[in-house]
Amino acid sequence: MSAIANATVAEGHHGHDDHGHHHKETFITKYIFSQDHKMIAKQFLITGLIMGTIGILMSILFRIQIAWPEESFKVFEFFLGEKYATDGVMNPDAYLALVTIHGTIMVFFVLTAGLSGTFSNLLIPLQIGARDMASGFLNMVSYWLFFISSVIMLSSLFVESGPASAGWTIYPPLSALPEAIPGSGTGMTLWLVSMAIFIAQSLIGSLNYIVTVLNLRTNGMSMTRLPLTIWALFVTAIIGVVSFPVLLSAALMLIMDRSFGTSFFLSDIYIKGEVLAHQGGSPVLFEHLFWFLGHPEVYIVILPALGITSEIIATNSRKPIFGYRAMVASILAIAFLSTIVWGHHMFVSGMNPFLGSVFTFTTLLIAIPSAVKAFNYITTLWKGNLQMNPGMLFSIGLVSTFITGGLTGIILGDSTLDINVHDTYFVIAHFHLVMGISALYGLFAGVYHWFPKMFGRMMNKNLGYIHFWVTAIGAYGVFFPMHFIGMAGLPRRYYTNTNFPYFDDLADTNVLITVFAIITACVQLVFIYNFISSIFYGKKATQNPWSSNTLEWTTPVEHIHGNWPGEIPSVYRWSYDYSKLNEDETDYVIPGQDFVPQNVPLQKNEEELNH
Repeated sequence: MSAIANATVAEGHHGHDDHGHHHKETFITKYIFSQDHKMIAKQFLITGLIMGTIGILMSILFRIQIAWPEESFKVFEFFLGEKYATDGVMNPDAYLALVTIHGTIMVFFVLTAGLSGTFSNLLIPLQIGARDMASGFLNMVSYWLFFISSVIMLSSLFVESGPASAGWTIYPPLSALPEAIPGSGTGMTLWLVSMAIFIAQSLIGSLNYIVTVLNLRTNGMSMTRLPLTIWALFVTAIIGVVSFPVLLSAALMLIMDRSFGTSFFLSDIYIKGEVLAHQGGSPVLFEHLFWFLGHPEVYIVILPALGITSEIIATNSRKPIFGYRAMVASILAIAFLSTIVWGHHMFVSGMNPFLGSVFTFTTLLIAIPSAVKAFNYITTLWKGNLQMNPGMLFSIGLVSTFITGGLTGIILGDSTLDINVHDTYFVIAHFHLVMGISALYGLFAGVYHWFPKMFGRMMNKNLGYIHFWVTAIGAYGVFFPMHFIGMAGLPRRYYTNTNFPYFDDLADTNVLITVFAIITACVQLVFIYNFISSIFYGKKATQNPWSSNTLEWTTPVEHIHGNWPGEIPSVYRWSYDYSKLNEDETDYVIPGQDFVPQNVPLQKNEEELNH
């Protein structure tokens, strides 16, 4: 790999421009089995949007069930069929399956692959000054493994016994015993196979990203001149390489428990009064393995969104990002701390209280680098010349949800407080705000900002404003009330609460949440329409529509495989020289222009910034 990387570096630095031009591309090699990182980024994005649409539809179906339990709806019969919605009434098996697959799709197939897969592929070569990824072939393999795992996951919806129904965390024994419930059968097997392929895809992609950042930076692109986007994507890849294999081992052991008679996670199980031949295993072992990936996974999802936000806020504030080195340090601190906090998901598992206090300490510690990022964003915005385009609005929205969701994390990170609200809607409200909505805002911001780079056209700004404001109000309308019904004790994953008179007073709140959820889901159709129509009919983009400093805006609007037609530009400064004045402070460094691209040499007596 290093030999290939060095050869590519040499080629990039000498400016040979025959890379990828010596053969005529066919439709299949250009659009399907492409090895061009820009096309693979589009493939990840479009596949992720399709999966996201399916995931949101599932959430609307089970929200309707929670708001109006045991009522008949034609929409249930249309989507779920007579078997799972007899006479239009959803049955409990269907509800649990929808919750499980919704969580799996959104966490792994939309937020992980949609963010990392799309923006790592698009931005890493363009922003570090490389012709392509270290290995275009492995990049292509990574996408197609992702596509195959997506197809397998969706195919589990159509097996006779139904899809996996053990929750997205697939705790044993429901996931380890095929005979436990209908959703423990073939659908669970397909879930495990799909995830094994997904993890292989993530590892291949992550290794490619790491090698590319380390080996293929252009002349002058030191690590301290990298945009924060690249730092975030680079560290995200490292977290993935460290933590994803642990989930793979858990999945393989689950497969062995299910099919080969082992007892890694099973012990003393009774079904219908009959003792099963399992002993010695522990379901808590699975929890440790799952959450060792599961908590870093939160940061695999949110770090790319924070990196995207850093770039967009600096660009649209027309100011240097505040505290560049502190931001890099906070990314590295989050990466380290994310691997030693997994136990806060297990405070009610019978954990030793001393160990619980250790996990409480490390969990509360992670609030420090998270707060550094939030305060630095606010300081960058302060007194900036703000350009309020849709990408900027979604970035500011991310800062808002990251703070509000993060504050409730302080409660859930404390073992004494967490025990009271664990497995209630309070937890759902917390992680949807801090991870789900924040990461989706990052995804939307990135699409609005880099759409001109991906497709050579601009998205409709007015439709973007509608999309943001309805989504922002709707998201808080859904998840803010959930904190209160959670504190009232309403448990999650119950498909109806009508058997508990204690919760009758919360029924109206659940109806309100569902109305907001339906409105928020519908406005995503505005985004989908804007996205698809702009690809074909959007206003043609200029080379640098946002007056940005980073290298991707020095490439031509028309895509070429190799990014730059001639020599790759060298870098002479960091990526945040916005509104920088000249030596006598009479004008900007480039007169009349409030930005200085990275490939512009330092002027005489000009001081380089990278604070």
